[in-house]
Amino acid sequence: MKVTVVGAGAVGATCTDNIARKELAEELILLDIKEGFAEGKSIDMMQTSALLGFDTKIKGCTNDYASTADSNVVVITSGLPRKPGMTREELIGTNADIVKGVTENILQYSPDAVIIVVSNPMDTMTYLTLKTSGLSKNRIIGMGGALDSARFKYYLSQELGCSPADLNAMVIGGHGDTTMIPLIKHATWNSIPVTQFLSQEQQDKVVSSTMVGGATLTKLIGTSAWYAPGAGTAAIVESILRDEKKLLPCSVSLEGEYGQSDIAIGVPVVIGKNGWEKIIELNLSEDEKTAFAKSAEAVRNMNDVLSF
Repeated sequence: MKVTVVGAGAVGATCTDNIARKELAEELILLDIKEGFAEGKSIDMMQTSALLGFDTKIKGCTNDYASTADSNVVVITSGLPRKPGMTREELIGTNADIVKGVTENILQYSPDAVIIVVSNPMDTMTYLTLKTSGLSKNRIIGMGGALDSARFKYYLSQELGCSPADLNAMVIGGHGDTTMIPLIKHATWNSIPVTQFLSQEQQDKVVSSTMVGGATLTKLIGTSAWYAPGAGTAAIVESILRDEKKLLPCSVSLEGEYGQSDIAIGVPVVIGKNGWEKIIELNLSEDEKTAFAKSAEAVRNMNDVLSF
């Protein structure tokens, strides 16, 4: 198995580190536009192999797409990071050009790859990749929901005083501060609804904290987060390469599901060796259906800025 991560910034490097530690691939390519940047990070990570005991070979390169040839999975993290006070929507123009160029270069050498989009605004960049790549919709996956759901579980665990591993909780909708929908009524603690343990005030607190989870970290550390985004992306890569059939919320192309079409937005999907294999349609309440429709409208408004 071979994996390429495009973008050696904090998220790309963390994703690469997670993939290597789990030995998900024999070969791992880290590519960046900045001269020597990916090479340096790959050498640094390879020098941990003797300490951590992994055998994955990590190679860094500067814009050498030939090195990425025959990748099974490609992760695109390229683009400008979010700065304090900047919304994901404000990134759209510059990052669209970057993601489109990266996709074209990748497919020249790996036409059969599954592509995972991490670049923001993530739903719009996933839609852009879908529309311009010519790939099957099942081979294009936006990472955002996996990250948002991990944050949701974190805030629930803090309020419940429990292990996040004991929680099942999911965020659907757009990967944005105002568009994501933490499904608090569907969340369970070892099969018991969390609403049995939390007051309405506590539930509202968890939901609101989840929705601004990314912005909270950007304000604290001065740039976008990277540990959880990197781990969330690696989890999707793992489900593909090991054909795990994990159920993860990801941004994928809808064709009538959840009442939406011609859009990429976060919904629960089964992830396996061919990319996303099946969309799971949840039994949403009327309020949740309304929130999802509103989220889709906001994502479409961003998509309308794109020029193909």
